[in-house]
Amino acid sequence: MSFPLLTATAVLPALGAIATAAVPAAQRVAAKWLALLVSLGTLALAAVTLVRFDPGGDRYQLTESHAWIPDFGVRYQLGVDGIGVALVALTALLMPFVILAGWHDADPMETGSKRWRPTQGFFALILAVEAMVIISFEATDVFLFYVFFEAMLIPMYFLIGGFGDRAHEHGDEAAATQRSYAAVKFLLYNLVGGLIMLAAVIGLYVVAGSFSLQEIVQARADGSLHMATSTERWLFLGFFFAFAVKAPLWPLHTWLPNAMGEATAPVAVLITAVVDKVGTFAMLRFCLQLFPEASKWATPAILVLALISIVYGALLAVGQRDIKRLVAYASISHFGFIILGIFAMTTQGQSGATLYMVNHGISTAALMLVAGFLISRRGSRLIADYGGVQKVAPVLAGTFLIGGLATLSLPGLAPFVSEFLVLVGTFTRYPVVGIIATFGIVLAALYTLVLYQRTMTGPVKASVAEMPDLRVRELLVVAPLIALLIFLGVYPKPLTDIVNPAVQQTMSDVHKTDPQPEVEAAK
Repeated sequence: MSFPLLTATAVLPALGAIATAAVPAAQRVAAKWLALLVSLGTLALAAVTLVRFDPGGDRYQLTESHAWIPDFGVRYQLGVDGIGVALVALTALLMPFVILAGWHDADPMETGSKRWRPTQGFFALILAVEAMVIISFEATDVFLFYVFFEAMLIPMYFLIGGFGDRAHEHGDEAAATQRSYAAVKFLLYNLVGGLIMLAAVIGLYVVAGSFSLQEIVQARADGSLHMATSTERWLFLGFFFAFAVKAPLWPLHTWLPNAMGEATAPVAVLITAVVDKVGTFAMLRFCLQLFPEASKWATPAILVLALISIVYGALLAVGQRDIKRLVAYASISHFGFIILGIFAMTTQGQSGATLYMVNHGISTAALMLVAGFLISRRGSRLIADYGGVQKVAPVLAGTFLIGGLATLSLPGLAPFVSEFLVLVGTFTRYPVVGIIATFGIVLAALYTLVLYQRTMTGPVKASVAEMPDLRVRELLVVAPLIALLIFLGVYPKPLTDIVNPAVQQTMSDVHKTDPQPEVEAAK
């Protein structure tokens, strides 16, 4: 038996979470280092997975399959395609930076404080989320995917509700109430989506007699499984609703600004750069592959919702006074682009959407973590409390600017390639939709540059006059992310080579081909 690489990549952070939680209370520093080492070990395993993956090979590789609940046909079944392996690598890549950035986020509030923040629990929960997200990207059994799709909500609930943003924490009950509200809202929205999906999962098993993604797709391809049109559409809606909540897609997005606003910056990165990607990934893996006809049937409505997300999220970002909520609404706009690319049903659109998932994860991590460093220095999330930071902390301001420029998809930075492919892929099939979506780019430039101008330029405010620049630990967090943004912006080929074969196979599943350009015959 070959080494179970996919299982090891998910199990290592799970075991690390248990070990970190078991570290004695007085050994907070040891818990931090253990969590960091585990995340680096997971990154090494993900790198091996990426190297061993052959883009020209079978669709699902490094597969594992074992009986789990035989009486109900449930198997522990794993495998990665080009899309899944890219997102596993993204998750493992971001975790060491999340842990380093949150190094002091769960320390005691003050020396001798009786309000001890459980440092071990904080880092254990982060590792638990990593394990659950990775196995969600690897699962090819629908029931196995559902279990971890829902299970990751529990550690996220405690990370949001139990470890709030210190810039908004003054020992009063109001901050705790807002954190609790954000955590409960996050949990309830996603639980409702998950319960609807559970009904659809059960319905799928009744119709197909299996939870195996490959078996169901193959049975549909060879004609041995036929779904009635109405049945397929209802099942599709059950799956899509849960994924749209997780993504999040308008109008199911309202939990995200609350959750990101009240969470610490590293946890906010976990939410939008890692956990939310499970929703858009699942649209590609499950909605399109299991329900191809229903996916095409629902495409017009989904494109409208994606357009609303793009413009609505960007407009609200323009009007924000809170830095973290601005990034949250910007992410809603970006997720609109991802979903637009998926349901444009073109290879350019879906390749762009997959690249966008990866590049958005890196760019949002860079911007949000630098914003977290900024907020921790001033103790405020309000844009109006800043001004002239670039004169006293030029490195912080410079990294903040690059993160912001990546957010607005500046050419030469990674998100530009993704957004360009999404718009090209959309325009070739739905030109009006593609034209309207471009307004999101204009609005992104507006909210990003206004944010930078109001916080970093102008006269130095007294409250930031003594602000220190980035420290060594903070540079170790930000510099690799910026380097990746530049590298993938200039040379995205390593990523596209992995992703494109999987996209071609997904297009084949939904029986779609790219529209041919209309070329006027030469006279």
